[in-house]
Amino acid sequence: MPCPVVRAYGTMTPSADPLAQQPSPQSHDFVISIRNCNSIAEADITLRRGALNIKYGPNGIGKSTIARALVLNTRGKDALQELLPFKHRLANRGIEPTVVGAEDIETVLVFDETYVSQFVFQPDEVVKDSFEIFINTPEYRAGVEELEAIFDDLKRMFVENETLDEVIAGFTELRNAFTLTKAGGIAKTSKGFKALGVGGKLATIPKPLLGYEEFLRGDDPAGWLSWQSRGKGYLEMSDNCPFCSVSNVDKETAVYVSREYESAAVKNMNSLRLVIDKLAGFFVPERLEQLRKITTSLEELSPEQDQFLAGLRGQVETLLEKFTALKRVSFASLRDEPDVEKAMRNLKIDLELLDALNSEGTKSVVGDMNDRLDNVGQRITEIKKRVGVQKTQVAKSIARNQQEINEYLRSAGYKYSVRIESSGDTYRMILEHQDAPGHLEAASSHLSYGERNAFAMVLFMHQVRREAPDLVVLDDPVSSFDKTKKFAILHKLFHGQQSLRDFTTLLLTHDIEPAIDIVRTATSGQFLAATPAVHFLRSREGTVQEKLIEADDIMTFSQVCNDNIASAADPVIKCIYLRRLYEVHGDLAAEYDVLSSLLHVRDEPAAKGINGQLSPLSEETCERAVSNIRAVIPEFDYSGLLAEVKNPGALRAKFASTDVGYEKIQIFRIASALDPGGLGGDPAFKKFVNESYHIENEYVMQLNPRDFDAVPDHVVQACQALLA
Repeated sequence: MPCPVVRAYGTMTPSADPLAQQPSPQSHDFVISIRNCNSIAEADITLRRGALNIKYGPNGIGKSTIARALVLNTRGKDALQELLPFKHRLANRGIEPTVVGAEDIETVLVFDETYVSQFVFQPDEVVKDSFEIFINTPEYRAGVEELEAIFDDLKRMFVENETLDEVIAGFTELRNAFTLTKAGGIAKTSKGFKALGVGGKLATIPKPLLGYEEFLRGDDPAGWLSWQSRGKGYLEMSDNCPFCSVSNVDKETAVYVSREYESAAVKNMNSLRLVIDKLAGFFVPERLEQLRKITTSLEELSPEQDQFLAGLRGQVETLLEKFTALKRVSFASLRDEPDVEKAMRNLKIDLELLDALNSEGTKSVVGDMNDRLDNVGQRITEIKKRVGVQKTQVAKSIARNQQEINEYLRSAGYKYSVRIESSGDTYRMILEHQDAPGHLEAASSHLSYGERNAFAMVLFMHQVRREAPDLVVLDDPVSSFDKTKKFAILHKLFHGQQSLRDFTTLLLTHDIEPAIDIVRTATSGQFLAATPAVHFLRSREGTVQEKLIEADDIMTFSQVCNDNIASAADPVIKCIYLRRLYEVHGDLAAEYDVLSSLLHVRDEPAAKGINGQLSPLSEETCERAVSNIRAVIPEFDYSGLLAEVKNPGALRAKFASTDVGYEKIQIFRIASALDPGGLGGDPAFKKFVNESYHIENEYVMQLNPRDFDAVPDHVVQACQALLA
């Protein structure tokens, strides 16, 4: 779609500055001044609070710098140093980047490529923290808090009971020491089994090693064995003891220690004994005695002992599972239970069935838990009701969010859909394709660049509604999409109560179509609730200014040309726009040929053939064409104007007399045609001048280049330097 044109506030002379007079901002608007940030020497912008603010301008003008400055400003003055222009970094001139007028903006959420790469399309969910964005609403949290209050007394027992934490840690260590085989026996690879191999040797020390008894039965036998093992490597260096330097060391006995005791196994056995001693009060005496007998036996583990240990481990595992379930009791743990009352009953611990642990010590702990569970059980009706309410709220939230996103995806023509599902004690959003339902784990590899951005945009909208920042920044969010998808995205973002329409939003773009859709066309009525304010940005020598774009400023291509022909004082400028008007209408008759010949500095009007060959126009044809041109430009005189454009001084004067970048480019093109090699310039620059701002007949609407000068400053300066 063409670049829509903006109508001036009044008739402008070529030397008038189209951005010089602006309507005064409303008192509640943000009036922000940005200084010395990257390429921006100074920029003054306004932001309408609680509204959509579109800032439209060409690439390279500093739009992303504006966004970055507003973000860094929320992090303190020092953070802005990141934007200090390079030319000021080496010279200590006391120049600092500053942002003034944005003091009330403390939180900013930005949609850009970084957001897409860091937050969207995670390996296990579509968007990072799906639960926080789509489920964890204030209503959800309030409901959970009400439910959690019922379990508060029970949970406090775990939070405030250090002894219980030690018991749980001890039982966990004991359970982990003995892993089971598929057959249900003790695995020979487990630490506990390996420890049993040296348990008897520590209890009954071989006679030759009794001299080491105090070390082997000390607090850290494994540490001593490790030290002794390292020292025995020096035994062959001398007959003296490497530990005490006396002569006649008993080398055979010293080596015997390492053969009899393996350091790691001793360490595991020592840890096992310590934890058994710590948990002694939680075993019935008979089972504790059997356990200690096994850990001090010199014999291999018998089948009966293996079965005893496996059974004991099973009871410990059951008790730990009960403890864990009690610690985690919450809405999440009861959410998927078909029978909440039964689930609550199952939390109680029946110690009579855990005979090895049915000691007085365990009873005192478990009895307190069961009593508190009984108290909670008296409120089972209330619990069931609140769980049901929460499930209903979650189901509604899931249905609403899924429907919103999937409707958007369908309206934009995508065959993908999302589904929010429970995942453990949280929720996640997954991506599916209509032709192959199921979780697409590598979503980013299935989606095109445009699809990823479009998808990420609607997810970003939900995150904004969840976090409610002071400012939302959309950095060129839709320019890469086709017309249908652009409108679908804009409509989703700013139409309806669940959109961004009430947030202060800054949409930065080099694409005029958002302004057309939101301000000018019949669709603009759908965006009225967002109270949009659209501005054009222009930069000259580092100074960025904005100009308000209103509905009447967006004009058809024909309107632009007709208005500029009427308002221009210089007949050559008039010819430029009239030729352009003929191009737009596809009217490439003799009138077009005459104007084109003039602007290409041809001595006689000529028509260009299919192969580029020139054929002079007949006198009759030429006269008829000139007559028609004079109906629009009465002062048109081919010979007189040709003399002007052939005069380098006259061209320089015309170039200097206009402040409109588009007109400067066209005058420069005339000068180039007059002297193709004389103006110099690098190939990339020439390509820009010849191809840009030339024929834009694909455009239906655009901004008037006399009022909204989108030609980059560096291009105008390069033209000026070459002409000089």
